[in-house]
Amino acid sequence: MRRFSLQVDLGLQLLALYILFVGLVVAAALFFSRLAGDRVQADVKAADLALARAVAQESNAAMTSAQEAVRQLSGFTAVIQADDAGMRDIFSTLMSVRSDVNLVYRLSSDGIMLYHYPEGLDSTLGVDFSFRDYFQRALTSDGPLVSKGRTSPTTNQAVATAVMPLWSAEDEFLGLVATNIKLQSLSHTLSGIVREYPPEEGFEILIIDSAGQVIAHSDPKHLLENATESIPEVTQAVLSRQEESLIRTDTAGVERLYTFTPVYSVGWGVIVSRPTAVAFATPIALQRGVLIAIAIFLAGGFFYWLALSRRIIIPLEKLAAYSQAIGEEAPVVAEDQFDISRIRARPDQIGHLTRSLTWMRQTIDDRLNELSTLLQTSAAVVSSLDSRTVLDRILEQVERLMGLEMSAVFALDEQQDIFRAYASRGLSQWYTEHAIIAPYEPGSVTMRAINSGQPIQISDTETNPSFRKHRGRARVAGYRSVLAVPLKARHTSPAALLVFRPEPHEFTRREINLLTNFANHAAMAIENAALFARSDMQLQEQTRRLESLIQSMTDGLILENLTGQVVYANRSVLELAGVSLPENGRLPVESLMDAMLARALDREGAAQAVKTAVSDTGTRHAEFALEFSDRPRYFRMRVFDVTDPEGTLIGRGRILRDITQRHEIDRMKSSLISTVSHELRTPLAAIKGYATTLLADDVEWDAASQREFLDIISLETDRLSDLVTDLLDMSRIEAGSLEVKWMACDLGELVMQAALRTHLQADGRLHIEIPPDLPPLYADPQRIESVLRNLIENAAKYSGEDSPIYVRAQADQTQIIVSVADEGPGIPEEHGQRIFTSFYRVENGLTRGSDGAGLGLAICHGFIRAHGGKIWLEPQEKGTCVSFSLPLVSEEVISGEGTSV
Repeated sequence: MRRFSLQVDLGLQLLALYILFVGLVVAAALFFSRLAGDRVQADVKAADLALARAVAQESNAAMTSAQEAVRQLSGFTAVIQADDAGMRDIFSTLMSVRSDVNLVYRLSSDGIMLYHYPEGLDSTLGVDFSFRDYFQRALTSDGPLVSKGRTSPTTNQAVATAVMPLWSAEDEFLGLVATNIKLQSLSHTLSGIVREYPPEEGFEILIIDSAGQVIAHSDPKHLLENATESIPEVTQAVLSRQEESLIRTDTAGVERLYTFTPVYSVGWGVIVSRPTAVAFATPIALQRGVLIAIAIFLAGGFFYWLALSRRIIIPLEKLAAYSQAIGEEAPVVAEDQFDISRIRARPDQIGHLTRSLTWMRQTIDDRLNELSTLLQTSAAVVSSLDSRTVLDRILEQVERLMGLEMSAVFALDEQQDIFRAYASRGLSQWYTEHAIIAPYEPGSVTMRAINSGQPIQISDTETNPSFRKHRGRARVAGYRSVLAVPLKARHTSPAALLVFRPEPHEFTRREINLLTNFANHAAMAIENAALFARSDMQLQEQTRRLESLIQSMTDGLILENLTGQVVYANRSVLELAGVSLPENGRLPVESLMDAMLARALDREGAAQAVKTAVSDTGTRHAEFALEFSDRPRYFRMRVFDVTDPEGTLIGRGRILRDITQRHEIDRMKSSLISTVSHELRTPLAAIKGYATTLLADDVEWDAASQREFLDIISLETDRLSDLVTDLLDMSRIEAGSLEVKWMACDLGELVMQAALRTHLQADGRLHIEIPPDLPPLYADPQRIESVLRNLIENAAKYSGEDSPIYVRAQADQTQIIVSVADEGPGIPEEHGQRIFTSFYRVENGLTRGSDGAGLGLAICHGFIRAHGGKIWLEPQEKGTCVSFSLPLVSEEVISGEGTSV
């Protein structure tokens, strides 16, 4: 039965490819049609929007000119004083130059018409217009404004009014002066634009006022209509100052494209409209053409598929069924045999394929037998790394497949530089022991095959003249014909496979090819054994090197398995523990650590530190001191996990590093801090000297001198107090006992307090640039103020008396960054990384460190690090800029009154 599965049915595969191809073509056509249509629609909308913007710009200019005109009118004395004669001349002049104005008038403060021009029979003098919206708006405005569209009772024309309120110098409302702008003139302009388009396109342009009334239209009959009723969404959008295109259905049921833009100066809107059937005629036609092309393409593809199925797919299905019947040795029914015969008679490739399939049926049995033998030989090659065992199995298969009784593999004996029988079957023991071939022996069939790299055969040893020298050996061994095939191996000595027959025989091409395959398997067996021996030697050598390297490490290394047994410990660890591994190499890691910590200065504390380090929630490192004969030595143990290539945990490692030298350096630094005490002598000497002078009985000092002495004593006392504070802070930082009291604080206030202590606000040198929206800072205000004071004092001391000092701050999502910058001589680049270390001073006369103990920046560094931040020197062309960061810590994270760092 036919199996309808995509993986086994070529017809379904071709059909799937055909559908995929057709689908891609159709999808591409539709995509590009849609893309082109969208592009054309975008171009149409852009053109309409450009036109709307141009009309809006013209309308804006016209209304701005009208507002400026009434503004100028309001400056004439005759207009302010309501002088009819004077206003007649002024208004007539304006009417002569402004064709779009049909009425100019003056209203009193009560809204009464005082005068209008032109003067006519339909005069509205004395009429009260205070109810008009523009009059009510003028009562609260001092600038020109434009009214809504309306019909003027004076001229009976659709107008919009430009109004200018009149106010006295005492802010008394005097009325207004106004001009009526003929909306008909705007409509004529729009009609002129629309006439450039064919009437059948239904192209329209309209302008609406702030109330949604049509104040200009390409068809003047629509003046003063309410656009909010016919196109409410468009009207609402343009009056909200939006600029875009919308597709909506008008009151006549026609779908139209509305493109609009606002007239910003007067709150109007310009709307350009046309039917979508006209606007998008090109993309609609393009889409129809694409659909027709797709239909033609699908029809052609269908007929192509029918031809392909009848001429190729169905015959291939017949051939597949015939091939399956051959493989299963099933009989072929007469109908299928007739179809195969008809297909075989075809002159094309299908017919040739059928004829080849029939011929292949005749050779399958022979090939299957050879293949089975080769598979058994391949299995023999991979079954053992003993090359002699594998070669014996290969020779056994050769004899079975080819009906031979004698075979051998000759290989080079590198020690004696001769070729010997490496493996053999059917040959006498005497022959295999005495059959020796010299590498330089040119007449040997074995050497000819190895040197040429091609199989060499002797069909009859008795008649072949090249074999005359070896005929005696052949007679003793009992063979008359021989075939030698070289073994092509890259990493072993030269070798060859030889087969013998007791009668004269010329080996066929098939037999030679088959023996060549066996020779390749034999070469693989010899090469596998050689490579295994070589790789084993290299692995042993690498293991010895790695062992020597690890044993030579000064750091101790312990590797333990998941059960806590030591699987490896180098010499350094064993010397520290004073133990040796047992013969089985297994020792509990706890026993090894107990032996090591037996000489710990604080055994209980060291054991607890190690326990914490090896726990999964611990710090993964521990420090402890061990007692030795000469002095204590300090060690740092780091714990790490050992995983396999897939990331699976297989054990744990411990590295012990001698950090005695680091502890010595820390101890020396602490000792150096104590030496700074000589810095105390200078202020103490000054205090003692001036105090003794004041206490002297033989001299009486005036009040000014006493004040001077006391000021010096106070100054030196402050200096002494600051130095002591610095020393205490530095000691706490060095000892790791600095306490940070977290609380909410204002960075701006801290900067101001630091500035007050440095006395910089009075001279105006300090510039503080802190944004008002800076997030709240949780820190120790006393420490941060000390940092700011140190940095500001350094900037003031070394930047010059007139150099400005800048304190800036900025924040991102995780931290606040504060910078203190000056425009002094700056710090040389080579000192930038060391100025934050204790007692470091730059003594080159350009920058920091000309006096003091060199603790200020080091203390700043310690305070900032205690807050979890960083401090660094910012590179800049002029002056010095020191920046530090403080992390944004939420109040919930802070627990307790203080934290020791």
